Amino acid sequence: MATATPVPGPAGNPLVGSLFDLTRRPLRTYLAARRDHGDVVRLQAGPPGLRADFYAVFSPDGVQQVLGGEAANFRKESAFYDELRTSVGNGLLTSQDGDYQRQRRLIQPLFTRRRVDGYAEVIAQEARALAERWRAAPDGVVDATDETSRFAMRAVARILFGADVEGAVDVVHRNFPLLGEYIKERGFAPVRVPRSWPTPGNRRGLGAQRALYEVCDRIIAERAARGSGDEDADDLLTLLERARGEGGERLDPAELRDQVLVFLVAGHETTATSLAFALHLLAKHPEQRKLAQEEARTVLAGRAPTAADLEALPYLTRVLKEAMRLYPAASLVGRRAVDETVIDGYVIPAGAQVVVAPLVTHRHPDHWADPERFDPDRFLPEVEKSRHRYAWFPFGGGPRACIGQHFSMLESVLTLGVLLRDFEVEAVDRRVALAQGITLRAASPMRIRVTAGG
Repeated sequence: MATATPVPGPAGNPLVGSLFDLTRRPLRTYLAARRDHGDVVRLQAGPPGLRADFYAVFSPDGVQQVLGGEAANFRKESAFYDELRTSVGNGLLTSQDGDYQRQRRLIQPLFTRRRVDGYAEVIAQEARALAERWRAAPDGVVDATDETSRFAMRAVARILFGADVEGAVDVVHRNFPLLGEYIKERGFAPVRVPRSWPTPGNRRGLGAQRALYEVCDRIIAERAARGSGDEDADDLLTLLERARGEGGERLDPAELRDQVLVFLVAGHETTATSLAFALHLLAKHPEQRKLAQEEARTVLAGRAPTAADLEALPYLTRVLKEAMRLYPAASLVGRRAVDETVIDGYVIPAGAQVVVAPLVTHRHPDHWADPERFDPDRFLPEVEKSRHRYAWFPFGGGPRACIGQHFSMLESVLTLGVLLRDFEVEAVDRRVALAQGITLRAASPMRIRVTAGG
């Protein structure tokens, strides 16, 4: 057994510890924890007798240990993951062990670079449609959060289902925030009432869950009715249905629905968040905006973007990476330690809840000079090579790194290129409040004024 060194942390409220801080302002709480107590911090939440310990790990070395080197010792097990799994199913986001390995084997071939690059045409079409909506915006003002969320949802729905599914977009756009809030509230509640109780929270949350599953079931049924005999069909739903393992294994109907819902929800969140904050940051920083616009207008002059343009847009890529540094969609990631281990000299007991926080590590002053400053050149190739692999990890890392990294970057960079080629952007809301649900989101309007130009 390792020598126990007390893990530092805030005292919190005598009655509930840091419960209110963690539920009402988690990002500020974790940022303050690193600032005041260091790279491994113990936070307690809940009343006496029901109090839970959370061990937050902020150093890149510690993050690598949790997500990479000792990933098998840190599992997706917690009250939050229980609620997430119950609400969105046992798909790639939430499954573990044999289920996860089998699903990953079946799904990984659908996300090769070559396969993903084939979706660039759909991305370009939806980017053009977004630009047309902006031309008609009242007073030339749009909310970047709402616009990018709807754009990303439409794009991923078309790629998933091979059809225009406006109804699905509306259902997910309306219900996912309700379900996310329900999952968060139950995941951090000291006592969880049964879901069968007709409380207002249960009615809202379960109603949102039903709506999301119904839309997935309907689309799967409609796709089946259209027939899947087209050997050239390349929508993800068809490919998921056809996916076979070495022994002929396949996704069963429940798994298929769970994967569809995960791709619908998670498949648009990272892109939407990254794209919205990239626009917001550029709208506030004219020098960087000018460089980004010059690149977009030079490379994409008068034509639709293609997958090959991703390599030709290095500055826009750096802008997106810097936006994901400051505002990572997955800003908090939880795990449970199976066995006792030592991180940065501190003992993490067996069974402990462990949190790594990309938003905090991405602003760690030991690894990022002037960390609050927006500077895309942090991601010049030679600068990236000199930095710790886990100083920046918006897509996670290790064996459970996000399967859709290339898709998200392709979609974000090409779309940002189209928008900056066609518009001047200026911030209306210069300060934006943040909220943490399942993912990071803006809690206040993030409006920008768009003027056709270029």
